[in-house]
Amino acid sequence: MTLNQSARLSVAPMMDWTDRHCRYLHRLMSRRTLLYTEMVTSPALVRGGARHLLRFDRSEHPVALQLGGSDPAELAEAARMGADEGYDEINLNVGCPSDRVQSGTFGAVLMKTPGLVADCARAMAAAVEVPVTVKCRIGVDDQDPATVLPDFLSRMRDAGVRRIAIHARKAWLQGLSPKENRDIPPLDHDLVFRMKERFPDLHLSINGGIESLEQAKGFLDRGIDGVMIGRAAYHAPWDILGTADGEIWGEAPPFSDASQVVVAMLPHIEEHLASGGRLNAVTRHMMGLFAGRPGARAWRRLLSEEAHRDGAGTEVVERALDTVGARMAAE
Repeated sequence: MTLNQSARLSVAPMMDWTDRHCRYLHRLMSRRTLLYTEMVTSPALVRGGARHLLRFDRSEHPVALQLGGSDPAELAEAARMGADEGYDEINLNVGCPSDRVQSGTFGAVLMKTPGLVADCARAMAAAVEVPVTVKCRIGVDDQDPATVLPDFLSRMRDAGVRRIAIHARKAWLQGLSPKENRDIPPLDHDLVFRMKERFPDLHLSINGGIESLEQAKGFLDRGIDGVMIGRAAYHAPWDILGTADGEIWGEAPPFSDASQVVVAMLPHIEEHLASGGRLNAVTRHMMGLFAGRPGARAWRRLLSEEAHRDGAGTEVVERALDTVGARMAAE
């Protein structure tokens, strides 16, 4: 299966969330969904030597590295480091609205300088053989998305970018917090569909406000190339990914229920603990596995109360799973 085919459904890069443990969990539920790292800044890699930030498990493929930065030469070197580590794709962040990203002159603020973004993408593409992609907003602040977005996409195409994920909201860099920027600016999904009509040669994924796999399928049925889901895939991963392989690609899913995923996570947890890690570094990503199902509250409570304790091991997860099983049996 090609990377473009996997990109029919992807889990958005999310700071502090989509780390390697999260991606390992998501990969257990779907063999096909394209996964993304948290954003890693090019200065951290090139100047800071933080190559440990690139660590991932080979079972995570297909997996993309998202980079943040605004210096073409530095981004090219960071992209080369990511490709050398084995990532399937290198993605440039032109969508994050956080203050720390703005101060570094990357993220959504780069929507104001599309020529610089094109230079960055062109330099990255020249440095690696894997695809270089972009994740952007429809505009920032007082920009008119209907004018800004097609110009941006045209510049990306000229720079050699063939796949772009579009968060269908503006980013307000002044006056709104990063959290507010995820909810307050209105969604304009229709604009993204108009861009697909205008740029049929580009692979466009739509992002923002997508809460269910059924909604994602609806977007695909309307002709968009891909759907990128963020918070919903994190807070209710089984609902989004548990049946995705069947619903999106017509293949048998790896597991038939979330309980099987928990059992499959145990060897990964044991390996993490054996290397000196703490249990809650993994289980914090598993809180939503039973969202909306009997025992979900007890599952979350037991993990949140016990997984952070010194010496906590897989027995905590197994006991929490037994609690879920008992609640389901009682229904």
